[in-house]
Amino acid sequence: MTNYLEFEKPLAEIEGKAEELRAMARANEEMDIEKEAAALDRKAEALLKDLYKDLTPWRKCQVARHPDRPHCKDYIEALFNEYTPLAGDRNFADDHAVMGGLARLGDTPVMVIGHEKGHDTKSRIERNFGMARPEGYRKAIRLMDLADRFGLPVISLVDTPGAYPGKGAEERGQSEAIARSTEKCLSLRVPLLSVIIGEGGSGGAVAFATGNTVMMLEHSIYSVISPEGCASILWKDAEKMREAAEALRLTAQDLKQLGVIDRIIAEPVGGAQRGREETITAVGKALEVELKALLAKKPGVLRKDRRQKYLDMGSKGLAA
Repeated sequence: MTNYLEFEKPLAEIEGKAEELRAMARANEEMDIEKEAAALDRKAEALLKDLYKDLTPWRKCQVARHPDRPHCKDYIEALFNEYTPLAGDRNFADDHAVMGGLARLGDTPVMVIGHEKGHDTKSRIERNFGMARPEGYRKAIRLMDLADRFGLPVISLVDTPGAYPGKGAEERGQSEAIARSTEKCLSLRVPLLSVIIGEGGSGGAVAFATGNTVMMLEHSIYSVISPEGCASILWKDAEKMREAAEALRLTAQDLKQLGVIDRIIAEPVGGAQRGREETITAVGKALEVELKALLAKKPGVLRKDRRQKYLDMGSKGLAA
């Protein structure tokens, strides 16, 4: 069953009518409705292209949060061989919102780390909707340490609304864990590639995405705060989220222009949720290309370039 977003309602009506016609034909084999159904399919395809031709920032937020987009687990299963999950922070617990382990991208051994949101009610609760607690960030630090020790490139797949803001997380040092994870990203002597595959929310995303190369899927978002949170602070009204999304410059296109990210990975028409395999393949190809370029650099150069990149952040946008 297709999950339609609010702005896709006209599309839902057309595709629904086409499916009704085909269901009637299956029930009555004497009916010939293929021409009518095909005409509706063409109309739906044209409308889909029109809807996604020039998405507003708020609509991109909706697409980035679509429940049917491929998540971290889907990318790991499809792109990486010999994946061996590693669990726990060796201090408090294992955070199921963060998954990671040893794997191979093609023939290259790597460490892959990412946020996992879950795909149904049970798994979303187990994964805490992709919102990591301190132990999740400390697990990521442990895995990055391991990668650095053995010279393994690190690949991070970011998809989180933000770090979990609960009382227990704050008591266990949430902000300190995020800061340490960001610091660890900057100190690595191995390549660090990051891909924003859905939501890149606040410091919870930065803690995984302070990389040599940061890529975003075309309809993903990356921001210091959610549009709803921003609207609540600035306008005291969460319903102003559309205006907040415009002001935050959170789209991949804006962030590429500002120099915050390095590459945009195209999505199929209708978003990653309508072309899961195509999207995952595109991410895999982008990772292989960027990793090959980074592996040609020496460890000291990788760390120096990464640090300088973030020191220079914003200069491109200011010059423009």
